[in-house]
Amino acid sequence: MNWGIEYILSQVFTIIMYVLMAITYYMKNRKAILMVSFASLVANVMAYVLLNAWSGLAMCMVAMLRNIIFLVDEKRNGKRDEISQKDIVVLVILYMISGISAILTYEGFFSLLSVFATMIYTYSVWQKKTEVYKFCGIPVGILWILYNFYVKSIFGVVLEAVLLANSIVGYQLEKRRKNA
Repeated sequence: MNWGIEYILSQVFTIIMYVLMAITYYMKNRKAILMVSFASLVANVMAYVLLNAWSGLAMCMVAMLRNIIFLVDEKRNGKRDEISQKDIVVLVILYMISGISAILTYEGFFSLLSVFATMIYTYSVWQKKTEVYKFCGIPVGILWILYNFYVKSIFGVVLEAVLLANSIVGYQLEKRRKNA
């Protein structure tokens, strides 16, 4: 592994990304989650460019598009708890874009881990319930740990493990809040 300036910068952007993502697991508002998640994706794009991690980069771009679509929809139509046919179409389109991106950036099985993580995360924010979002953070975290190991992002592995712990705690707090 080359410890040059590009690698060091990738790890700095990785740290920024994970700090922002950890914050989302303590938020109660879907719109705020999407906005902070978008900011984290910008940092993640920079990290993956510096790591030459193309499937991860492609999934960040899909995730940015997803967050924009969801934010615009919520702004136009207001906050809705029910899922419409249009929501289902949007999810299918996002999954198709993820699949096409996976084909274009395929570098072996491990490169698909970022695709699976992105698809689960997309579902978690698509379905509009913060409890499900926080629960889905658990398999998403595991997949991103494995992907970051694959692309040799030390801070990606370590901080994703921390984020995984945050998603577990956030999920438990959500369950307690709901049961109280």
